[in-house]
Amino acid sequence: LMPTRKDLVDSTPAILRGTVLGSILGILPGGGAVIASFAAYTLEKKLAKDPSRFGRGAIEGVASPESANNAAAQTSFIPLLTLGIPPNAVMALMVGAMTIHGIVPGPQVMQKQPDLVWGMIASMWIGNLMLIIINLPLVGIWVRLLRVPYRLMFPSIVVFCAIGIYSVNNAPVDVVLAGAFGLVGYWLIKHDFEPAPLLLGMVLGPLMEENLRRALLISRGDWSVFLSRPLSAVLLAIAAALLVLAVLPTLRAKRDEVFVESEG
Repeated sequence: LMPTRKDLVDSTPAILRGTVLGSILGILPGGGAVIASFAAYTLEKKLAKDPSRFGRGAIEGVASPESANNAAAQTSFIPLLTLGIPPNAVMALMVGAMTIHGIVPGPQVMQKQPDLVWGMIASMWIGNLMLIIINLPLVGIWVRLLRVPYRLMFPSIVVFCAIGIYSVNNAPVDVVLAGAFGLVGYWLIKHDFEPAPLLLGMVLGPLMEENLRRALLISRGDWSVFLSRPLSAVLLAIAAALLVLAVLPTLRAKRDEVFVESEG
């Protein structure tokens, strides 16, 4: 049950990277544990010397997403308790629960109700401790679930997904759309597309559109406001630089491939 010394040595850098990445994504609006896990797994796969190990029990592929998951779950409380802004759907439910009890999340919560804040912090420690106590004896059961034949697991997952999708609006067309997007996802996986950016785009897309409209209304339709404001201009420059860094390796690989073919 316990990791070996080699496992600890191999997983320590991945744990640190996952913790940092999860903490950042947990604070950002639209972030959360799921996105942090996907992003951490993708990062480790990119940094690995042998990416083919991932998906076959590589300790880095387990340690980093789990660390990012835990870090994002904790740091999601920061914008909620300091600004009153829920960064994801789970924190939105927390806002609803606080509102029901007459608590307005925001900067005043930490001053007027410190017992609530420190109670949440204590609950995080207690929750992680209970996870260790519960999961260690039950690890054998979780391992046995992995032995369920894929031919039985896959249809069951599809059926439960269809039932859940239909129950949201009681509309058969939602199930058809889910099936269509499932085929698109299958095609993307077969062509080695990473799921994390797609998930980020799906979650952050509506937020970006809403704030884009808000900014244009404030600027009366002037698009130059995104370049004239220092903060916006810096963020756009960083995004453009990251895009260039992501595209350059692909362009170099294609250029080298063309040169090799021309020499041949």
